[in-house]
Amino acid sequence: MEYRKLKDDDAEESKKSLDDIERVGVSNLGMLGGATSLERTHWKRKSIVTFALTVLTSSQAILIVWSKRAGKYDYSVTTANFLVETLKCAFSLAALARIWNKEGVTEDNRLNTTLDEVSVYPIPAALYLVKNLLQYYIFAYVDAPGYQILKNLNIISTGVLYRIILKKKLSEIQWAAFILLCAGCTTAQLNSNSDRVLQTPLQGWVMAIVMALLSGFAGVYTEAIIKKRPARNINVQNFWLYVFGMAFNAIAILIQDFDAVMNKGFFHGYSLITTFMILNHALSGIAVSMVMKYADNIVKVYSTSVAMLLTAIVSVFLFGFHLSLAFFLGSTVLSVAVYLHSIGKPR
Repeated sequence: MEYRKLKDDDAEESKKSLDDIERVGVSNLGMLGGATSLERTHWKRKSIVTFALTVLTSSQAILIVWSKRAGKYDYSVTTANFLVETLKCAFSLAALARIWNKEGVTEDNRLNTTLDEVSVYPIPAALYLVKNLLQYYIFAYVDAPGYQILKNLNIISTGVLYRIILKKKLSEIQWAAFILLCAGCTTAQLNSNSDRVLQTPLQGWVMAIVMALLSGFAGVYTEAIIKKRPARNINVQNFWLYVFGMAFNAIAILIQDFDAVMNKGFFHGYSLITTFMILNHALSGIAVSMVMKYADNIVKVYSTSVAMLLTAIVSVFLFGFHLSLAFFLGSTVLSVAVYLHSIGKPR
């Protein structure tokens, strides 16, 4: 009797152990399945924002060039810039409305603010105004692929201004990347079919350097503002930046295109391409924020590099661009330099 009881107890204990092992196994499989599902979702989201940024970046210069008629803009570039800022402001408000609906209005996501907080936004808004206007006029001296190449100069200005304004240390790899960037930009602009050494004339280089300085300073200044109050919702900060952007662009319309707008209308000269261009500019700004949120800076680097080549390839078919060996080598050097600059950040 005693032996049988002990045997039955052992059998029951073994059954319980097997049940526990089975439960743990199922639980672990569930956890692994959940982790795999989360990784798959994250990879899918990362892929979507990367693809979006690459397409938007590569098509930006193409759409600006394509919107010209007989070498000039039939529409007012100041009204186009105003609409870009308006769209970005609307996107920020839509994102905030979604947050308010989900989390309610809090101290960090409310639009109500103080004069001290908003008084810092006019400076970057004014800088972005001049930079954005220059990007239209630079196409009098460069083509779409050349613009994508020269646009990388803002990495140099941003890096130097980071060191000066935010006191951030740059690694030796990043300084080496700056030299490669300059070499890549110059190589891509070499012109073997003309007496002129570089394809882009001096005026184009000056505009590109000014744009790079303005973009770099505005970016560093904006980052300093955002990080001064990190708990503040980014959409609120973007909203106020875009509000001042709209205000400054409205002033630019009054100064530069008031007569044309009054006589011909606000949307005079607009075409379907112009509409796509404005939407592209607005979405590009939002896409950069999404990449920083859902992906990382390496993704942005890859997008920039691929966008340069995509712009060149599309320009071959649309504008008869000649894809020279110098351009290909310069683009390759630039891609390596941008990548080195990204991975060379001090730990």
